[in-house]
Amino acid sequence: MAIIAIVGRPNVGKSTLFNRISKSSRALVDDLPGVTRDRNYARSSWDEKSFTLVDTGGFVSTDISVFDKGAREQIFHAIEQADILLFVADGRAGLHPEDASIFDILRRSSKPLFFSVNKIDGPEQQGKLADFYALGVQDLYPVSGAHGFGVGDLLSDIVKLIAEPVEADTESEVREIRISILGRPNVGKSTLVNRILGEPRVIVSPIAGTTRDAVDTPFERDGGKYLLIDTAGIRRKGKTHEKLEKISIVKALQSIDKSHVCIVLIDAVEGPADQDLHIAGYIQERSRACIVGVNKWDAFDSTPKATKNFLEDLKYRFRFMPFAPILPLSALTGKGVRKVLPSVRDVFTQYNSRISTGILNRALQEALETHEPPLVRGRRLKFFYATQADTRPPTFVLFCNYPESIHFSYERFLVNQFRERFGLDKTPLKLVFRGRTQREPRQ
Repeated sequence: MAIIAIVGRPNVGKSTLFNRISKSSRALVDDLPGVTRDRNYARSSWDEKSFTLVDTGGFVSTDISVFDKGAREQIFHAIEQADILLFVADGRAGLHPEDASIFDILRRSSKPLFFSVNKIDGPEQQGKLADFYALGVQDLYPVSGAHGFGVGDLLSDIVKLIAEPVEADTESEVREIRISILGRPNVGKSTLVNRILGEPRVIVSPIAGTTRDAVDTPFERDGGKYLLIDTAGIRRKGKTHEKLEKISIVKALQSIDKSHVCIVLIDAVEGPADQDLHIAGYIQERSRACIVGVNKWDAFDSTPKATKNFLEDLKYRFRFMPFAPILPLSALTGKGVRKVLPSVRDVFTQYNSRISTGILNRALQEALETHEPPLVRGRRLKFFYATQADTRPPTFVLFCNYPESIHFSYERFLVNQFRERFGLDKTPLKLVFRGRTQREPRQ
């Protein structure tokens, strides 16, 4: 799939244009310059041609801060990886010296280059393009990322360079597993992303709050397809004051909704904090699969007694999600990181499991024989049959005579029986109890 990288100086509207083309609100947008720091990816299409779009941070040619330097490195990675380059300038601000510097760098790449002038809201404003012809550009594309003006014409010319789509073999298509990495600020989320990918994909800094947006990275490993999502650190509500940080946290929480597997990353040196449990609670509320990653394990006192006490305390504190595997690792040194993707695959396999009705009902019958249902208002609770209604997570509907009277302890017993019988020890699992109507057949 062709890769199109969007490049330009800060605050020219690259992320707005990215969201317009990708038909999403994936990139964080704000009037404050420098909001985007890392590369953000999205798949899109135009005229039946599919492509991958890459949003980049604003290019600054002078060393101002560690973030500007990191964003510039990410831009050069994007340029190197891209097949087509889309330069964006600001039509309201006019030609800026920084535009000439960036455009010269892009022109030397010898890759197909399209020059768009953003914030042109209609044909009557095209007179603002004159300054940009000074760069020696023959074709300028006036566009409005905010309102959509000119975007279709730009895309129509871009996709002419993209090969005709090849019909996919749906039987051999590999499912994409979406993974979010969440945690408090400065626990090493971005370092782990870079370690998994084997490249400096996102900016890493000891300054808390370096990552602002939820950054998506699709990749393939060992025949499997993945989408890795790095997120902003989630602090307690009382600690969050700036508007941009609040939006970043909302984006991080939204990443849970689109994920299959969430990795809650905690700091081994500081130990689990209440906020780590709150983040895990968000994941549980959304019924997502989860792995508890214990980062900075290389700095932990790893004597057998200390390790045993730490892991026991961790299991106790996360007892509300006993299915979540605990994975000690060090994103800095790479120790334990090679186990992350195999663990994700194991968890996802269970999360996506489907059990046939016959096998499910035999398991239900054995559970009922092991522990007879209790009495409800002097009458025996009866289960008639069960069926699986959904996956991600596995959801079982059990038909019975008093669905509203089932005690949580008996529900927990049934959950544990199904986990043991079907090997579902690493995934959330839902039971739904329903009364049987007269029209429903006995099974």
